[in-house]
Amino acid sequence: MRCFKPVSVCLCKYTKEIDTGIKFVFLMHTKEFKRQRTGTGNIAHISLKDSEIIVGLEFSHNKRLQELLHDPQYFPVMMYPGEEAWTAKREGFKDAIGNKKLLVLILDATWFCARKIIEHNPFLLELPRVSFYGDYRSIFTFKHEPRPEYISTIESCYYFIKEMQSIDFVDKEINPEPMMDAFKQMIKFQLQAENERIMGLRPSTHNYDAKYTKLKKIPDFN
Repeated sequence: MRCFKPVSVCLCKYTKEIDTGIKFVFLMHTKEFKRQRTGTGNIAHISLKDSEIIVGLEFSHNKRLQELLHDPQYFPVMMYPGEEAWTAKREGFKDAIGNKKLLVLILDATWFCARKIIEHNPFLLELPRVSFYGDYRSIFTFKHEPRPEYISTIESCYYFIKEMQSIDFVDKEINPEPMMDAFKQMIKFQLQAENERIMGLRPSTHNYDAKYTKLKKIPDFN
């Protein structure tokens, strides 16, 4: 299974590959790679045509990443917040890219590990940055982010694509909703598994499981 999940909770059937004309490259922290069954980076990867995952912590000498960054067909950018970050609404964004293919680097890690990647790779923030003009909140109810505006990897891709469609940079006929459908199904599976653990129907797998004894509400996302 490309989603690395057991057959009973496989997400592959909920995904659909889409071609946005943007190349997404996920810089996946080694810890995130070990927990791919609960991460969203891989689901984003199998949903996005011509996307790649590069695993590591130090990327300045990573052969594949350096090949991509120096390939003249690409306009590489780093998805990272900041006042200087480009958004779809910032004047001159499309002109800056010109005829090149947009290459978007995304850190796929917890926010703590994402900071570690930046500490080890300061050159990443020397690239042009992109972010959102919208104010989004994550639906990842199974996971608590340190700040409400922090969203998952797959949500970052989804909202970026939607904003690029708003300026006709990505074809509006392309439907990114299957990405979110798979994400929502993953959330349901995880919450159901947690409830089964609380009810004693499946064993605890982490030392901290004992702290969580209240059944979780499973959203229908309608």
